[in-house]
Formats: sequence, structure tokens, C-alpha cells
Amino acid sequence: MRNPAIAVAMTGASGAQYGLRLLECLLDSGREVYLMVSAPAQVVIAMETELKLPGPPQEMGRFLTAHYRCRPGQLKVFGRDQWTAPVASGSGAPEAMVICPCTSATLAAVATGASRDLLERAADVMLKEHRKLILVYREMPLSAIHLEHALTLARLGSIIMPASPGFYHRPRSVEDLVDFVVARVLDHLGIEHQLVARWGLEQQ
Repeated sequence: MRNPAIAVAMTGASGAQYGLRLLECLLDSGREVYLMVSAPAQVVIAMETELKLPGPPQEMGRFLTAHYRCRPGQLKVFGRDQWTAPVASGSGAPEAMVICPCTSATLAAVATGASRDLLERAADVMLKEHRKLILVYREMPLSAIHLEHALTLARLGSIIMPASPGFYHRPRSVEDLVDFVVARVLDHLGIEHQLVARWGLEQQ
């Protein structure tokens, strides 16, 4: 029986708002979430948002549980070397994993199977178990190396989803742009939402 949890990994690319909003929406939907936050991601979160996350995983879990007012145990935060975490093994792998935002370094590590820490190992497990892996890539411009790594992962079945919001919904705020990207991620996870009107349906 598959583990219905969803793993969310945040790396040090700009765009922490995407990952935090995705986390909020997943928790609001009632899904159990496994969260991994890299050290660079913690720095970026502090730079780009008002959140000051505690470093230790257990403290971060308590902080975010209170912040998002989710039920006890719904959110589990794992450290980079926590090899006993469910995400480290195919037998405990979650239903899906989203790396949001995803750096070029993480893209490269996943594409080459580096597995140097829990986040990279978790992504490697998703590939070998043929589970859904979504990478919300945040980089520009892209070099040939970046494109080759993205192509490698796409050929392995991963979903490469650059953080490129559309404008046909006439966004009025940064939050609207963030919601556009998060809505597409939720669509691919099969989770209902009301973040953005669907193309063509708002005219019916």
C-alpha cells in the first residue's frame, strides 16, 4: 500500500514564497507532508519573507505546525542527515515529491543520482520507484548544462515545472503570481484548489 504523504523539499533558489505557499495549501487540503529544507533555503526564506525558521528539524516542525495551524503530526520535518526518514527508502516513499524552489545544483544532483543528503536521496528514491517527482526550477538564463540535466530528468518521467507564472488571469499582486505556479503544481498532484480560474472556464 502506497504512503499517501507528499514530500516537499525547499532549496536555496530565490522564490521561497512558492514553496511556502505550496506547503500551506497541502496542509490546508489535509494531506500529510514530509518537509525538507536545505540550509541555503533557510537563508533565502529569511531574506525573502518574514519567517525566521529555527534550525533543528523538530523545532522547525513545531514552529510551522503552529504557524499553519495544522493538526499535530500532519507535518514532519526531516534533517539533511536523517537517514531513518521514510523518504530515504522505497518501502516508505511518499506518493509524490515536489522540490520547490529547485536550484540548478539540486537539479544536477538529482539528474546524476548524487544522493549526498536526505533531500537528494529522497528524489532518487522517487525516480527508482517510479513515483511522481516535480521540480519547480527557478533559474535564468539557462546554460546547456542546465538544459541537459532537465532533459535527463524529463526523460526519466519527472515533471520539470519552471516557476513561470502566466498573466491571462490578470494578476494584481505578487501573491497572485505565486498562486498561479502553485496551482499548476497542485493540479499535477491531483489536489483540488480554488487558487486560479481555469483557462476558458471563467467565461462559461
